[in-house]
Amino acid sequence: MADDNKVQIPRVKLGNTGLEVSKLGFGCMNLNGVYKSPVSEEEGILVIKHAFSKGITFFDTADAYGSDSANEVLVGKALKQLPREKVQISTKFGIVGLDRESHSLIVRGTPEYVRSCCEASLKRLDVDYIDLYFQHRVDTLVPIENTMGELKKLVEEGKIRYIGLSEPSPSTIRRAHAIHPITALQMEWSLWSRDIEEEIVPLCRELGIGIVPYSPLGRGFFGSKAIDENELGDGILASHPRFLGENLSKNKQLYDRIETLSRKHQCSPAQLALAWVLQQGEDVVPIPGTTKIKNLDDNIGSINVKLTEEVVKEICDAVPVEEVVGGREHEMINKMSWKFANTPPIPKVSELST
Repeated sequence: MADDNKVQIPRVKLGNTGLEVSKLGFGCMNLNGVYKSPVSEEEGILVIKHAFSKGITFFDTADAYGSDSANEVLVGKALKQLPREKVQISTKFGIVGLDRESHSLIVRGTPEYVRSCCEASLKRLDVDYIDLYFQHRVDTLVPIENTMGELKKLVEEGKIRYIGLSEPSPSTIRRAHAIHPITALQMEWSLWSRDIEEEIVPLCRELGIGIVPYSPLGRGFFGSKAIDENELGDGILASHPRFLGENLSKNKQLYDRIETLSRKHQCSPAQLALAWVLQQGEDVVPIPGTTKIKNLDDNIGSINVKLTEEVVKEICDAVPVEEVVGGREHEMINKMSWKFANTPPIPKVSELST
C-alpha cells in the first residue's frame, strides 16, 4: 500500500486564470452527514486540520451542506486555526431546495440571489473573500449571462477571486466564459462516471478551464465503504440506483476487479481508483471526502501511485462504462431534502426567475 507518510502533494494551476491549489483537494460535505451520520464539530475540524498538515490546501463546501449551512460554519471555524493565505476555499450557491412532486432540485441564479448567497457565505465562513465560488447547479430560467454578470461584479469587489460552474452544459460553459473567465468546472468523474470525457473535458482544455471531479471514488464505492446494501443506513446512498439490489450485485463485480488489480499494484482499491482520476491531467484536481483520518491518509497515498499507460488501460478495461448498472444520481433526489441548508416552502416556478 502506498505510504502516505512520504507523500509530497504537488501544487498545480487550476485553469489558466491564476488559481494555484494542491493537486488533491478535500470535499467537506460529509462531515455534516449526507452519506452517513455527521461527525462532531471537533472531529470535523480535526479532519480538516489533518488534511492541511499533509499538504492539502484546497477545501470544498457549499451553502447547501448541512442544516442551516452548518458545513460552511464548520469550515470557517477550521480556517481560524490555519494560515488563511495558504488555504483555498471553494463554496457554492444555487440550490434552494427540493420539489418533492417532481423529485428535482430547485435552483436559483438571479443576480439578487447570487449576491445574497455570497454575503451569507462570507459571514458563515468568517472570511473577507472566497477563493473559488461555484454555481452549484445552473438555473435554466435565468440567462447564464445575468448570473455571470453578478459574479463578475463580486470579483471586481474582491468578495470572490475566481468563478466556477457545477454540472453545466457545453453551451452554458461557452456563454458563461464569454462574460468572465471560468476558472474551474466541478463535475462528477470517476471510474464509473465518465460521461464528461467526450465533450466537457475537451471543451475545458480548449478554454483553459480546470476540472474538479467530485465523488472521484464513486461515492465511496471504490473505497469499499458501502459494498454491503445492509450497511448503507438511511443516507442518500440507500436510494442511489447503483447501490440497490440487483444493481449493486452486478456492480460489485467491477469493484472485485479493481480490488484484484490493487493487490497486483500494491495499493488499496481506493488509491488505485483515485490515482486513475489524478492521472487524467495536471488540470484535474479531485476532491474526495471522508470523515475518517485513516481513509484520508489512504486517499493521500494515491499521489504516490504512478500508473503507466498500460495500467491505465488495464483499469479502464476492468470497469467498462457499459457494464455499470444504474443511473448516476437522479433516482436518489427524493432522499435529499434533509441535506439542504433550509427547507422553505417550495417556491412556484414563476418566482424563481424574478
